Order: sequence, then C-alpha cells, then structure tokens
Amino acid sequence: MNAIIQTIDTPDGAFTILADDRQRVLASGWTDDHEAILNRLAVGRRPESVVERETDAAASALAYYAGELSAIDDVAVTQTGTALQLSGWAALRRIEPGEPLTYTSFAARLDNPRAVRAAASICARNAPALFVPCHRVLRTDGTLGGFAWGLGVKESLLAREAAPV
Repeated sequence: MNAIIQTIDTPDGAFTILADDRQRVLASGWTDDHEAILNRLAVGRRPESVVERETDAAASALAYYAGELSAIDDVAVTQTGTALQLSGWAALRRIEPGEPLTYTSFAARLDNPRAVRAAASICARNAPALFVPCHRVLRTDGTLGGFAWGLGVKESLLAREAAPV
C-alpha cells in the first residue's frame, strides 16, 4: 500500500494526516512527526511508501476548526481490528459534538455495559483521531481521562464543540 501524508496548522498545533491512495484516513494526530503518525498503525498495516501531498481530509479538518463541526463526519477512514473495535470506532463517529459520553455510557452503546476497559481500549487504539472522535469519551466521573495527543488538545476540542454555534 502507498500513502500520502500532509501536515496542516490548526489552533491546537500541527495536525498530520496519513491517507491511503484512495484518500481514506489511516491515522492522524496533533504532531508534525510523521513517524509518530505511522506508529499509530500496526507494523503490518504501515504503508510501503509515503509521499507528502495534499489530502482530501485536510479541508475537512480546517472546516471543523473554522466552526463547521460536522465537516469531519463524512471523511473516509479505514481501520483494521476486532469486531468489537470496528463496532466501537463506528459508534465513536455517532457521538454528537458537544454531547460527550463516559466510558461507561460508551460501553453501554456497544451493548456491553460492563466492558468499560474494552471501551477505553477502543479509544486508545483509534488511529484516525479527530475523524473518529475518541476525544468525545470521558472518564466515568466526567474528567478528561487520557488522550494520545495530550489532555490540552482534548480539552480544547471539547470546548470548541461545547461552544454555541
């Protein structure tokens, strides 16, 4: 597989997008370190070659930051995982901006309310950050919990989504 990579500037810092040759986002995050983005993928899923080029997803990310929160909803992504992970990543995309869930509520949406750790693991293993909005899941006590790209970015995203449109 060949891939393209692009880094854009956002209010939360550099944001890098790795997409396959069909423009499906494989991984993304708030860094300009291409290796950090590639390392979000399992070794067997990493592309054979990567070239710097414009991605279709960049326009959607910029529109999101310009206030069009739904701009990320239809960005094509591709992920490989277990049936539970795939179901979880699809469920993350259905969480509305400004309406974050707790890990407990997220587990319940997966029809397994006791699988709170599995729900947290689904978020932690999510490679196409922002486009699959794992930042919209909080600890059961309502605190931020973890985020691969830092709690400052997670807090900023949640504040942006909570602001009146």
